[in-house]
Amino acid sequence: MSRNYDRISPPPLKRRKVAPSSIPTEVPTTPASASPPKRTIRLFSWNINGISPFVPSSSKKITSFFGPSQPNGNSLNNDPLNLETQGPSLRAFLRRHNWPEILFLQEIKIKRGDDKTEALLLSSLNTPLDSSDDLGEDGTRSYTLHTSLPRDKYNAKGFGGKLYGVATIIRQDFAERFVEKVRYPDWDLEGRVSIVEMKRTQNIPSSRPSDIGNSGPFPRPHTEPIKPLAMMNIYAVNGTSAPYRSPKTGMVSGTRHDHKLAFHTRLRDECLDLESKRFHVVVAGDLNVARGLWDGHPKLRTFPKQHCLNRSDFNVKFFGEDDNKRAGAYLSKNDGKKGTGEKCLDAVDVYRATHGDRRKYTWISRNGEWGSSCDRVDLIFVSKGLWEAGRVVGADILDSPLERGLSDHIPIWIEINMS
Repeated sequence: MSRNYDRISPPPLKRRKVAPSSIPTEVPTTPASASPPKRTIRLFSWNINGISPFVPSSSKKITSFFGPSQPNGNSLNNDPLNLETQGPSLRAFLRRHNWPEILFLQEIKIKRGDDKTEALLLSSLNTPLDSSDDLGEDGTRSYTLHTSLPRDKYNAKGFGGKLYGVATIIRQDFAERFVEKVRYPDWDLEGRVSIVEMKRTQNIPSSRPSDIGNSGPFPRPHTEPIKPLAMMNIYAVNGTSAPYRSPKTGMVSGTRHDHKLAFHTRLRDECLDLESKRFHVVVAGDLNVARGLWDGHPKLRTFPKQHCLNRSDFNVKFFGEDDNKRAGAYLSKNDGKKGTGEKCLDAVDVYRATHGDRRKYTWISRNGEWGSSCDRVDLIFVSKGLWEAGRVVGADILDSPLERGLSDHIPIWIEINMS
């Protein structure tokens, strides 16, 4: 394979037999394993491709999902490379990354009204893995769960209603002190959008568990005001030629391609409205768009032509000339020119702004030879003002079999300075 594509990660652990001597002994470097600046928050985002493997069987006790303890008192989950023997665990993911403040999940595939599965998911998030995993009383190892599930009876009825959906997971101490609300816009009927609005408060002190002192995880904030964040969990529409039906009448009203373009418009307008209310916007999730030539392997999908139009529409509505140039973004001949009348968020794609033209991908097809088709469709982009203030500490893609687990998507992260 060409050097240009040497960042395609190997197949997930479940799909191959690995000799013990060949298994890596170190967890991939992330912001949690480094020594990040104080007063930052971390957001991870992952299209999980179905929540079922991450919750225990309804016929078992919740604690049985995590496996027995070994003679030394430590569970097998103490080994971060135990996916094949213990099964996937979101709590293990959170622990491995030192308990981040926020985890966004997409495509959770929970049927609306399935309260039992949601309860099992929340319980699994907050059930200790072993004797060393102490929930404590300060809220730094326990999490809240907020889900947005499909409610469109005409366009979200396949697979018995188990499709789409996003889950927003927030660390308890952070949620109680700094989150004003988690809301879901009225225009989203397919369970694709969740918005976390932070309180209009002061600077946030260090959120690292290792920095916690006798005063608790979040001492009283300073008095200097800071612009709040609005963090958006997104599972964008995938454009296809399948019919889209009016949510009100059920009559065919264009295609899923048309629905995708309308979704772009509504999402952009939601972002602009939040900026007008003096929020810095952070958008993270599966945007279902590969922006430019560096984001597809072996090349960008260009057939049918509508995919090109969708890509250009996304780049024009969310990014200005500077960011599109930096990202090598695709634009149609008439797009990107002044006088088009199209409103633009003028955001910054943090992966491209941080890593330039480096090729990493967040979706890898499981059809055909491994790595034969890859795209970077999971993105994090932020308000330009947030980026220009130098508050984005880092961002990357966790392209390893361990981090991807059973999904065909790869987790991404961002760290933001709140001081």
